[in-house]
Amino acid sequence: MKRQKRITARPHKRARLAKRSGALILTALAACGGTAVIAAQALAGPGGPGADGADAPADGGTGTVAGRTISCPDVGQRLRSLPPAAAPEVNRNLGQLDAQVAQAFRRWSADPGTQSVVLRGLEKDRKATIGRITDALRRAGEQPDALDRLSACRTTTGSATTARNAARDARGGNSAGNGPFRDDFVDIKTVRPNTRGNGQGGRGTASGSFRSECGRNENRHNNPDNLIVAPGVSNGAHHMHDYVGNLATNAFSSDRELAKAGTTCGNGDRSTYYWPVLRLRDNGRERDADAPGGGQDGNVGTILRPAAVSLEFDGNGADKVTAMPPFLRNLTGDAKALTNGPANANASWSCTGFENRQLKNKYPLCPRGSKVVRSLAFPNCWDGRNIDSANHRTHVVFPNGNGQCRNGFRAIPRLVQRLTYAVPPNAQYAVDSFPDQLHNPVTDHGDFINVMPQRLMRTAVDCINSGRDCR
Repeated sequence: MKRQKRITARPHKRARLAKRSGALILTALAACGGTAVIAAQALAGPGGPGADGADAPADGGTGTVAGRTISCPDVGQRLRSLPPAAAPEVNRNLGQLDAQVAQAFRRWSADPGTQSVVLRGLEKDRKATIGRITDALRRAGEQPDALDRLSACRTTTGSATTARNAARDARGGNSAGNGPFRDDFVDIKTVRPNTRGNGQGGRGTASGSFRSECGRNENRHNNPDNLIVAPGVSNGAHHMHDYVGNLATNAFSSDRELAKAGTTCGNGDRSTYYWPVLRLRDNGRERDADAPGGGQDGNVGTILRPAAVSLEFDGNGADKVTAMPPFLRNLTGDAKALTNGPANANASWSCTGFENRQLKNKYPLCPRGSKVVRSLAFPNCWDGRNIDSANHRTHVVFPNGNGQCRNGFRAIPRLVQRLTYAVPPNAQYAVDSFPDQLHNPVTDHGDFINVMPQRLMRTAVDCINSGRDCR
């Protein structure tokens, strides 16, 4: 089969957020879609003002700079094409934009009175960086659409209610202070049934399935990289991922390395399957407590290994499925859905025994004997040409409401990742996230790179199309 083109990037490192000190935390409280948001809160410590549960003062003294944010347009979201020749420089400068906003936040949060000076300096730095992105795209033959208009940032005020909840929860023992909050949880028994199945849609004409058995990450393959979204960037995710399948996966893995690596899957499936880890917010000191992607990025607590992992491919459509191309990149959900908005959010949360009740933006509190369930269904309409795209979404999309792919797209096997966890009743837990995403459940997401041998992919397609359940 002819090798598909994909976007590549030279290895580089994205600037890391400085380790937080004392009560300073990063919190994203509110934003419109297409913005990067950072908020500052200096929370009263145990025994300090407000420790009895009353609202902390919002005057910048011993209380909070409540809900104040720096909001900048998200340049990466505005890019619709990224030629391979421009990718290394563009990705490097997108990382620099992230670093500039983080640095401005630290300066401003240390001295809120410097707001105007900080914003002017940030706009100057962003203008130069965006100019380099524009130049790289033009040299590669692209005509970027007025990216220079995206350099200015502003401060905004978020929800006072959210600010009060954040301060209250931190005083109550939230070890990171940046979520999750009490309002992020709901007793699953109080949720009305809202679906017949697992919340990810039923099977259509192609009614069979193929399951890849890859274990539960017993070998603790974790890193804060993201080979699909941030190739060549160390700590590109700013949160820890669980991996099953391909043993070589990190930010710098080449297709050739993936094709030769070992795997935890049966039948020679070398595909890469990954998702953010789930942690108990129990003040447990994990091995990444002081590391990038872990404690340095506000992700703390004991990492929970899934009690069970199901990786099932099915049809979920009106059309017969065709084989995926080798090294196809595919993702579901949005790691920045709290600030980007819910358009690409796709994870579902539930409890075993209650899976006719699915949650999108709440964590379920499950009764004793029931396990927490994360369900992540992937898009399965491929454009027939590309194994990746600039925003990592337009080459594989979801079918329409009738399960049919749009014109020019063809159905491929649909992956559903179903992850279950034995979480103690009423325990606080959270999915790892970017620091500014507050560990909100709406940010859950999953990633997949197809490295199945072609013979195995043909078997999967045949099982799905013939109505058989195989593994």
